[in-house]
Order: sequence, then C-alpha cells, then structure tokens
Amino acid sequence: MKIIYKLIITLIIVVLVIYYFERANNEYSEEPVIENGLIKAPELVGISGFFNSDYKPSIKDLNGKVILIDFWTYTCINCIHTIPFLNEWHNRYSDKGLVIIGVHTPEFPFEKDANNVQDAIRRFNISYTVVQDNDYATWRAYQNKYWPRKYLIDRNGFIRYDHIGEGAYEETEKVIQELLAENGEAIDMDLIADIPSSSDLSYTPEIYAGYKFALPRKQDVANGGLSPDQVKNYTLPVKLEDDVLYLDGLWLSNQDSLENLDRASVVIKFSGKSANIVAHSTEPLEMDVYINDDYVTKDQAGVDIKFDGARSFVVVDTARLYSLIEGNHGSYTLKLDINKKGFLFNTFTFG
Repeated sequence: MKIIYKLIITLIIVVLVIYYFERANNEYSEEPVIENGLIKAPELVGISGFFNSDYKPSIKDLNGKVILIDFWTYTCINCIHTIPFLNEWHNRYSDKGLVIIGVHTPEFPFEKDANNVQDAIRRFNISYTVVQDNDYATWRAYQNKYWPRKYLIDRNGFIRYDHIGEGAYEETEKVIQELLAENGEAIDMDLIADIPSSSDLSYTPEIYAGYKFALPRKQDVANGGLSPDQVKNYTLPVKLEDDVLYLDGLWLSNQDSLENLDRASVVIKFSGKSANIVAHSTEPLEMDVYINDDYVTKDQAGVDIKFDGARSFVVVDTARLYSLIEGNHGSYTLKLDINKKGFLFNTFTFG
C-alpha cells in the first residue's frame, strides 16, 4: 500500500508541475480578438520595468492615440539600425498623437539588467518610452518571434500594420501619417525620413558563439567545433574560410557564449563595412583588434576602438555591443587578441 500511495503522490506532483508550466507558457498567449478583420492589440503584460515615463503605460490607457510597439533588444544590430528612424518619428509626431513604446525583450541573460538597458537608452539617445519584457510575457501575447518587429495600433486599439526586421521605413511612416490623419491631425504627407540607399553588396550573416544559439542555426567553430559545457584547446589553421568562426587557445563552450580561460584569440573572415561584437567580461580587460594582420587605422575604427600609438584595442568592461570596424565595404580578416581570461562573447554582427 505504501508503494501505491507513493506512486499516487508522485503522479499528482507530476500533473501539477505540468499544469504549472503549461499555464505559465499560455498565460499571455490567448487567442487574438478579431473584429471586422482587424486584430485587437494585446495589452502590455508582465512588464518588470519602464523608462522615459512617469507611469507604467498600457494600451487601454492610450486609447485615442496612435501607438507604435517596437520589439527590440539592445545588442541586436538590426534593432540598432532602426533606432534613428524611431527617434525621428518620435520627434516628428509625438506632439500629434503618436506614442512609441519600445518593448525590450532580452536575447541574452545580461540584457535583463535594468542598468544595462538604461545605459543603452542613453547611448542611443532614446527619449520615447521603453518597457522591460524580461519574461517574454508581452512577446508571447503578441505571438512574436523576431527582433526587431514593429506594430502600429490605431486610436481604437486595433493593429493596422506590422513589419519584421529592418527596412520599409517609408512604408511605415506613411501608415503612421495615415493613422494620425484619421484622428484629425494635420499631417504633411510628403515628409518622409531619409532612407538609406539599398545595396546588392554581400554581407556576412550574424554569427553566434553559444551552442544553444549557434548549433540550431548550423553554425559552429570551424577549427574543431563546439563542445557544449566543456573546455577545448583550439589552434588556428593556416587557411581560413569565409563567414565562419575560428578560435585559438582554451575556451569554455557555454549555452549563450564562449569564454576564454587564458590569453586567447578569435578570427573571422567577413564581408561588409562594419563589424561588431556582443561581449562582456568578469573584470575589465583589453582586447587588441587587427584587420588583415595590422592594427586598425583611425579611418577604419568603430566607435569603441581606442589607440595607444599604432595599437588599436577595445576595453571590455560591461555587457553590450562593441563597435570594432566602421569603414568601406570589402572583405577583411578580423582578429581579436584577448589579454587575459574572463572574456565572454555572444555574437558577431556585420553591416
């Protein structure tokens, strides 16, 4: 009888655990409300913090306004590229009834830190409202899967437009103007933000370091592969292939990052005009930056490059995206030499 009793208790616990997690996953994933073919915008839920606002914003309280919801995270290069347009739209239309809310949904654990988010808001000169969606509650409510993604909501709370990724700036601004005009605002319909010219040039795609992100995307360390949760000693080969990650030295393979355990190097042959790395460290350290086996010159340097004579380096002292290269489009070999252990990086992005 004792065995049967224990089995019953165990079964009850298992059922309760399954119920709890199912409820947590579905708490903010209700079926959308649809009226006249339009989807009612879900509420902002599970918000753990907010910035540039004296009150916790909600869709309901903003009834009568035109709302732009922007899902972003501060290390996403595609998100960063869209911020100047969001800033410009805020400056142009906020006094005409447009409310922009940046929903910051983190991709990496350190992006949950409110201080890091505040630093990014200051660095990107964001003056519109930003909320923290650390538990993906609003993300799930909108059934979103992408960074960045923008939703435009009309005065009655219905989603009238959404766009995934960069681009479509002119199209998005036209919809903003149309929705504001519906509210009776006098809008200059010919006023459009400057649009970067399109290009057919090739660019290296984003490269992830953590095995949880890299392996599902069929990315790997080219000279030896990732060994999840293990330490591995890497040696650089003589010949390097394009658009893949190479390591030198001792590295620990974490779910969302690679971490060096001694002095080490990272090498990538990339195509583009800019290169960035999302990185942090257990304590401040210096990372030498080379392009095609030479130190970076001042006309190639990203904003985070520092110089000591001819030497070019970056001080890694907080968890964020670091701008390494900003120059002319081309094919380059980027090498990073890290001077001590405790350096962790999550991803490379190129533009």
